[in-house]
Amino acid sequence: MPSTSQPTVDGMTNHMMKAVLFDRFGGPEVLYVGEVPRPEPGPGEVLVRVRALSVNGGELTVRSGRAAFVTGRKFPQRIGIDFTGEAVALGPGGTGPEEGIAVGDRVWGVLGRTSLGSAAEYVTVRADRIGRIPDGLDLIEAAALPVGTTAVTALRDKAALRRGERLLVRGAAGGVGNVAVQLGRARGAEVTGLARAANLDFVRELGARHAVDHRAVRPHDLGRFDVVLDTVGTELPAYRRLLRPGGRMVTITFDPSRPAASLGRIAASTVHGRGRIRFFSGDPRRALLDDLAGYAADGTLRPAVDTVFPLERIGDAHRALEAGGVRGKFVVRVG
Repeated sequence: MPSTSQPTVDGMTNHMMKAVLFDRFGGPEVLYVGEVPRPEPGPGEVLVRVRALSVNGGELTVRSGRAAFVTGRKFPQRIGIDFTGEAVALGPGGTGPEEGIAVGDRVWGVLGRTSLGSAAEYVTVRADRIGRIPDGLDLIEAAALPVGTTAVTALRDKAALRRGERLLVRGAAGGVGNVAVQLGRARGAEVTGLARAANLDFVRELGARHAVDHRAVRPHDLGRFDVVLDTVGTELPAYRRLLRPGGRMVTITFDPSRPAASLGRIAASTVHGRGRIRFFSGDPRRALLDDLAGYAADGTLRPAVDTVFPLERIGDAHRALEAGGVRGKFVVRVG
């Protein structure tokens, strides 16, 4: 927490900042912009002036109270997982040569698995949790990409997707799904994307060879796949049965309406049936963010921004994500 001795940042003497808060669990209407003390960077940390962030499904779960067993019930609570912005101050001792972040660098990152609060004017982050944004990428557009590190981990590191394999992406038009389609195409896979009917052309433009309305087909009609990437969390056993021998299934979420049963199925998959379901929660560090920057710089990945909302309308962004049908990411602009 800042004290009266807090140094001026960018010529600013005000020690308070705007941040999105909520005082009770509920719908998007519980979110509001309030004032909180501006944080100070500790040793090995960087103070980032936030320019933009995206809205993620996990935040809807937190805001609604379905993750209260993790976040607790003490209010007010904060929201926001990822961010883009500029490094404006370093903690005592700087960041060290291995991190190499300097004041003025354009940076992006994702807060820790249990950390929220990037929906604010400033955020402090460990230096090893941020990376530099490639030149030529706008800070608002760039906010659509940090959670794309989840797709990189899923397809490259967990599933080891290979050229010529068949890849199925559930939620192919969403924040992680759209990156997965692009990366799958770049890795030479035959990509099938499941999405809403209105988004099928968008999914094809991303690089999917087949785009299928998820409401018009049952899993068993889709054929067999070498890799299934699930961003939805429901019907996991049905999609697991689509794996070819040696196939791999990765899910990044679980059914929020039945978390215990969903996690139980994932655990049981390690000993029953064809192929285990790999589950992980994205927690990118510098090396992965640098890989993401490389993919963006060479054109492998491009940001897909559906709509940009000002910070004061973050509730509308949450409402839009809950309604479904997003093409890429809803982005929130700060300042």
